[in-house]
Amino acid sequence: MKRTNPRADAHPAGHVWQAAATIGAMSLSLAVGLELTGGLVRLNDLAMRFVAAGGMQSCPKRLPDVSIWLVAVLAAFGLAAALLLTSGGGRRILLWLTAVLLMAAWAPVLALAAHFPAVAAPWVAAVWSGACAVFYASRHQMPCDGIARHDP
Repeated sequence: MKRTNPRADAHPAGHVWQAAATIGAMSLSLAVGLELTGGLVRLNDLAMRFVAAGGMQSCPKRLPDVSIWLVAVLAAFGLAAALLLTSGGGRRILLWLTAVLLMAAWAPVLALAAHFPAVAAPWVAAVWSGACAVFYASRHQMPCDGIARHDP
């Protein structure tokens, strides 16, 4: 009997929504833990130094904490789901790196609007969520990877 996908025998079946919920919760927990220990303050200050090196010296306004954490929640859960629903390891890594770069690019945009670049929470959530989702998908047979369609 001819095997159509040898990887299916090597890895257990993956579950998109349960894995995305777990990965998102872990990523958000990491960001909250870093906030409680002061780690996000250091990362936000690093982002401000980066922006200041480009010529922006003052950012008198701050975004509401609710909006920052809403983006972090979307990054944690949304990115995990998007990666687990994307077929192919290369595509997953490209999507993950794009999301991380977009989160980092948010800092100069906020500084141009005279807002302090508080991007650490969403950035940490995106980095950890993406890393976990890519790792999970590499160790499981995801539904989007298992079916090769040939439409006439």
